[in-house]
Amino acid sequence: MADYEDLVERLTTIEEDLRDRAYDHLRRAASASDEDELRAAKAEERGLLQARRAIAKAIGALNGLSSDR
Repeated sequence: MADYEDLVERLTTIEEDLRDRAYDHLRRAASASDEDELRAAKAEERGLLQARRAIAKAIGALNGLSSDR
């Protein structure tokens, strides 16, 4: 069996970066000066959250493969 720890570490870093960027978009939405800016920030945050969830799912899958040994 292969060891996936290096992939999990890299994906964890990516997941953290996505989380930080999503928070940045939420802060931008909170200080939006108009409705268009608010909608754009919220849409970007939702996309980042979706990507973050996918990365978290991949991390879980890889951890499951590592623990099967």
